[in-house]
Order: sequence, then C-alpha cells, then structure tokens
Amino acid sequence: MLPGRKAYWGSLELQHYPDASSVVRALAPDEPVILNRPHAAARAARFFAEKFPGKSLYAVKANPSPDLLRVLWASGVTHYDVASIAEVRLVRSVLPEATLCFMHPVKTRAAIAEAYREHGVRVFSLDSHEELEKIVAATEGASDLSLCVRLRVSSDYSELSLASKFGVDLADAAPLLQATRQVADALGICFHVGSQAMTPFAYVQALERVRAAIVDASVTVDIVDVGGGFPSIYPGMEPPPLEDYFTAIHRAAESLPVSYSSELWCEPGRALAAEYSSMVVRVERRRGDELYINDGAFGALYDAAHVGWRFPVRSLAEDRGEECADFAFYGPTCDDADYMEGPFALPAGIRPGDYIEVGMLGAYGAAMKTAFNGFGQAQVVEVGDEPMASQYHGNRRDPRHSDNVVSLR
Repeated sequence: MLPGRKAYWGSLELQHYPDASSVVRALAPDEPVILNRPHAAARAARFFAEKFPGKSLYAVKANPSPDLLRVLWASGVTHYDVASIAEVRLVRSVLPEATLCFMHPVKTRAAIAEAYREHGVRVFSLDSHEELEKIVAATEGASDLSLCVRLRVSSDYSELSLASKFGVDLADAAPLLQATRQVADALGICFHVGSQAMTPFAYVQALERVRAAIVDASVTVDIVDVGGGFPSIYPGMEPPPLEDYFTAIHRAAESLPVSYSSELWCEPGRALAAEYSSMVVRVERRRGDELYINDGAFGALYDAAHVGWRFPVRSLAEDRGEECADFAFYGPTCDDADYMEGPFALPAGIRPGDYIEVGMLGAYGAAMKTAFNGFGQAQVVEVGDEPMASQYHGNRRDPRHSDNVVSLR
C-alpha cells in the first residue's frame, strides 16, 4: 500500500504508511501519532488460537479499540474477557456473535442483570459468597450460568503484581467452591499470576494451588482458567518463548484430578495487544540527559511514569551519530509527576525537533491516554512494518540458551 493511502477497518478510515519515518516525512506532526499494526495483532491472535491448548479470551481492558477487536475476531479469537458493563456494551456492539465473559470479581447488581438479560453474558467470576449471592439474585436464579471462582495466587514471578486485590485464599476456597457448584451449570476456577510473568513456572505453581483447592472442596470443575500474564518483550525483559508457557500449562493442567472433565482457558491481554501499536513523539526541549516530549504520564506513557516501565525507543532523525546515551523523559503537562526515568537509549546527539518512536504501546498505552492539562490529542494511522520486538516471528531464540524443555519440578 502506498504512503498515505487510506485503509478501512470497520467504520474507521485510517491513513496507511510504510513505517514511522514515512509518517514523520508526510505529516511533520505537532501532536503525538499512534501507529497501529493490524497485521501484528492478527499474527498474535492466530498464535494463541492455534497453539494454546484450550480457549483464549482477549482481556479487553488492555486495549478496547473497536478496530483491534475486529482484527482479533477475524483472526480466531471468539471469546472476550470484559471487566465492566461499558466493555460488555462495547464488545457486543462491535462483535454481535462474540462470547463475553464478565471476569471482574466485584460487579454491581445492575451490571450483572444487564449483562445477562440484554447482552447474553453467561460467564461470571467471583471471589466471595456475597458476590455469588449477588449474581444469583441479579439473574433471578438462572440455571445456565458458568461461574468461575477466582483463587488468590502468587505474583512473585511477574513484573506487576495482581495478588492483593482479588481472589479467595486457598484456606477459604472450599466452602465457596461448594456453594458455587450448587448453583452453577458449569463451575470454573480462575486465577491471575500478575502482569508480564517472566517464567512459565508462575502458572505451574498456581495450578498446584488449583489442585489443592479442588481436592479440599471435592468438587467437579468444568473450567480451569489460567488468566493472563503472558509476556511481551521490552528492554530488560526478555521472556522465554510463549510455547514454553503453553507446554508447562498443558502438562500441569493434565495432572489435575479434573483434567478429564475440564476445559482450559486463558485471558491474554498484553500478549495480544502490545505489538499492535507504537507512538511517534517529538522532542520539544533538551536539558542535559532529559528530553521534554509531547506525551507522557497522563497519556500513552502512563506505565513508563507510574511503574517505571521501559518501552523500546528509536530515533527517527537522520545523522545523529551511532553513539547512544541514556535519557529520561518529561511529558508535556505542567505537573512534575509527568516524568519517565527510563533510561531510554537514544543517539547522544538528539535535539529539539527530532522525532522518536516509542514501541510496544498497544497494551495499556493508547488506552490510558487522558486529556489532562489540555493535552492528549493524537492522530491514529496504520503502518505496515514490524513492531520493535515480537514473540511471534517464529525464529526467536530462547534467551536462556536452553533446549526449551521446561521442568515442572
């Protein structure tokens, strides 16, 4: 497709360019530009649909873009993890035939009722007796519910913990599983090991806790949902290939006492969306090793500021030399919190007016943008080149230099 040619996804008309440099040459943008790569998201979706040994639910909170939802659907993802009634309405409006799973463990009664009655949602998660009672009441004692009890597991092997807010403790799980079994057409156990799990062992350890919960409760389980946490590639975070995760999960799930009767699910968010988007920003000022750019903590770089996430970066300027230096970023707002320590490696000669591409922003990037201080505007275009890093090329070497055999001990 030629530079500037229009591409169509659903109702949205986007300009299409070969890569980030061609975007800069054509637009010389004053505001940040989001670069979408539908082919990268489609490849990730096909990977999960074909290789995960069960059913993959896209975690919509990672990026609720209707265009992305359509790409994932067209590439084999038919189930969607929705966390709010707004996400339920969105996905149902975009994908009328999708299966929606309301996996937030704490929901309002009105949200449950609307999801069930108006949008055909039959899968709900919970982690307390109170939530179970709420679901039963809101659905008027429906007999066609699939209810997943969320178990608290460790986030020790993940870059971002999700262990404190949700999940019933193992010691308290048996009564809740038994009560849920009494009213559920299908009973599930779900968990979340945390975001960006850096070893397959995180899932093996969590599934051992699932085994203990099943044995303690003496219930038949129909769904084992290993949640999200599947990693993407960032500077300083080079995880094993995803095939290792799938193999470890499959082996551990097969050893569960309900393996003969249960279906295996997962809820990838970052892994499906991260490679979908990057962003072009402009350097407005340089102060030593600090660069003032036109996006930041209140925009798509929220994670870079608030959890110290290091996104890959590259300069789009020519003739700045090959020597690199480490930089920190300031965003465009008047707030001192609009600061990203990095370090971000860029040419030592970078200067105001230069453009930078920030990669791997498809998950929790563009979706986090706000309009604080009057900033937050960003044009969206499509590009046809590859993302800065990929789990899905098929030729990635294992960073551990192993034979890819994962021990379950």
